[in-house]
Amino acid sequence: MASRLREYLEEIRECEGLRNAILCGISVSKKENAAEFFLVTDKTYTIRDEAAARSIGEKYLPEGMSAKVKIVKRVPDKDGLKTRIFEYVQKAFPAASAFLEPQNIEVEMLTSGANFFMDVAAGEQTLFTSGKILDEVSRYLSSVYCGSFYGNVRIVEKAAPDASILEEIPEDMEETEHVEIRRFPIADYEKIDGFDEPLKTAVYLADRQAVDGPYNVCGTISYIEEIEYTKHNETTGEDVQKTRFSIALTDDTGILRTTYFPKKATVEKVRKLKVGDKVVISGANEEYKGNVSFKASKINYGAPPEGFTPQARKGKPVPKAYRTVFPEAYVDFAQAGLFDDLSKPKQLKDNVFVVFDLETTGLNNNPAMGKMDKIIEIGAVKLVNGEMTEKFTSFVACKEKLSSEIVNLTGIHDEDLYGAPEVDKVLADFFKFTDGAILVGHNVNFDYHFVHYYGEQSGYMFDKKLYDTLLLAQDVLRGRLANYKLNTVADHYGFTFNHHRAFDDACVTAKVFIELVKAKGRLD
Repeated sequence: MASRLREYLEEIRECEGLRNAILCGISVSKKENAAEFFLVTDKTYTIRDEAAARSIGEKYLPEGMSAKVKIVKRVPDKDGLKTRIFEYVQKAFPAASAFLEPQNIEVEMLTSGANFFMDVAAGEQTLFTSGKILDEVSRYLSSVYCGSFYGNVRIVEKAAPDASILEEIPEDMEETEHVEIRRFPIADYEKIDGFDEPLKTAVYLADRQAVDGPYNVCGTISYIEEIEYTKHNETTGEDVQKTRFSIALTDDTGILRTTYFPKKATVEKVRKLKVGDKVVISGANEEYKGNVSFKASKINYGAPPEGFTPQARKGKPVPKAYRTVFPEAYVDFAQAGLFDDLSKPKQLKDNVFVVFDLETTGLNNNPAMGKMDKIIEIGAVKLVNGEMTEKFTSFVACKEKLSSEIVNLTGIHDEDLYGAPEVDKVLADFFKFTDGAILVGHNVNFDYHFVHYYGEQSGYMFDKKLYDTLLLAQDVLRGRLANYKLNTVADHYGFTFNHHRAFDDACVTAKVFIELVKAKGRLD
């Protein structure tokens, strides 16, 4: 798509009056079998320029489709740019706008474009630089005016913000809701290595990472292994043989894997435990290098009540506005090839889909199997009426150093993640982006487990219907491909892309999804 757009603009800019032109959009009329190209220029253009632009546009459309051109001359001035910048920051970054006034913005006009400066106090510059505000404002201006726009911050002495200004910031700017911690009563309590008094309640395993202080978990043992190890006694100088138990516990909402160190007097009782037994384990959360794990201290027999059904957790509502990652309109010349095909299945046109992909630090998306890997990039495209309309893309902050394997695979480096938003902020906006949509991905469950897990930590419950293009490809293209990897299926349909980058993968998956559904004729 990028190369096609570049070729189109190179030809357009050969016209004298369109030397700096930008393409702001393409509208398609299926009734007229025509597409209108909306161009903005900063120069006086002629009827000849308009005719040339129309002729160039037809070269990039399917055969038989006609091109129309709408050209607007738009030249920015200082005051106009200041107003645009301030209004955009107010709309897109309401928290930052509380510390910015129109008089804090300065503009320096260039031959084509401008430099702009935001005057901020010493303690405020990080808010404007680390949140990519300058880049987003530059991108916005470049989408409205011809030329290049560059932003920077200048540190100045400023009076403290008026308290009344801060009071005007909407309450939902700061997330004040906490993740709901659900509990259920413990039945059939029997002491093994713990408390004489029966324990009353246990926390759902799905909610345990949000608990502070000691708590109980209760469920069925799905795995247990006794492990012998040697511990050095500093007092006697001798090595002592010890026993520990590796245990996995499930309660129909999650899985907990923990290590239990028994007392010498009760080790024989613990040895009698087996897969299928119901127990209650007491302990507390420990944090190490940003990861939360459960440290077990006591274990006893115990079970959920008879007929117990887990209560659905109430998640946070859909955010009222985007705060960190702002979706953009999506225009793809390659979609022009779809304009003359009106035979898309009704289910494809009647539903909204979000096709997404992640890049992560590794392959572990199950906390029961050890340390969860991290999301480092998320990309998605929205399908409305069977066509791609919006894009969502963001890096995600990661405190850990990326492995050479991940760097080589994705091309993402540690410095790309510096200043990127935290995963909870990205997923809050992604939760809004997916509102009312069905999720689609290639081997979708792999990425969905990451989104579901990290979303749940922040109270956003991604309980979505899923479609998997891997399974669709196996159904539609069975026997016609050597394998059903994304790049193999994409090659089959003639799609090229930058593999192992989240948005590129999501974009080509969306195109593959459309083709597979058209070929199948329906969605099961």
